[in-house]
Amino acid sequence: MNDYVIVSVIENEIEARLVESILQERDIPHWMVSYHDTAYDGLFQTQRGWGDIRVPESFLEVVRQIVADVRKDAAARADFVEDEAE
Repeated sequence: MNDYVIVSVIENEIEARLVESILQERDIPHWMVSYHDTAYDGLFQTQRGWGDIRVPESFLEVVRQIVADVRKDAAARADFVEDEAE
């Protein structure tokens, strides 16, 4: 995995699963790295994010856009829920 580069820090497990599902569906090689450490009971995940996603450099921009789209969709859904609650 030496030729893989970090695309982005993944914010939480839901985002990780969604992005991974999209990448698998599109046959994009990737490596999800969780920051969870059992010795510290997940302490690093609360400080640094869930983990990161790594891909071959040739897929870097495509996967950056996928992550951005997932986050934009999540933000739009959160705004919709807030509007409905008012």
